[in-house]
Amino acid sequence: MEEKVYPMTVEGKAKLEAELEDLKVNKRKEIVERIKVARSFGDLSENSEYESAKDEQAFVEGRISTLEMMIRYAEIIDDKHVADDEVTLGRKVTFVELPDGEEETYTIVGSAEADPLASKISNDSPIAKAILGKKINDVVSIETPGGSFDVKITSVSKKD
Repeated sequence: MEEKVYPMTVEGKAKLEAELEDLKVNKRKEIVERIKVARSFGDLSENSEYESAKDEQAFVEGRISTLEMMIRYAEIIDDKHVADDEVTLGRKVTFVELPDGEEETYTIVGSAEADPLASKISNDSPIAKAILGKKINDVVSIETPGGSFDVKITSVSKKD
């Protein structure tokens, strides 16, 4: 079975590594201490503090496992051999929605780094899939679950 590859920027990988380190070094110790304190309360069958700490421990261990896999199979984005005006992973793209002219700017990143609130969209998103490989002044039709719309790419730049 082929392992999934996680495309990401150098900064994105460093952020995941920092989160992993924090979970392993700090969060695990905090949870172990919470479990120890909760056990001291006695009967574990009706101990909500103990159950809460065990649930958090399971969540943290799952997140650690996920982060380790993402880091192990990370593929650093290299856009050095791509034209400066071409949309690719790691680039910031500005486009105007047609015909009303509403402008939007996104950075295309791998799914591990996606953060729509910070205008970082996954390469797996409908918008990114439609504009990847396109260039400045291209008009592109984007198909989304809510319908389709056309955009004109006005700017492509390396991430700042």
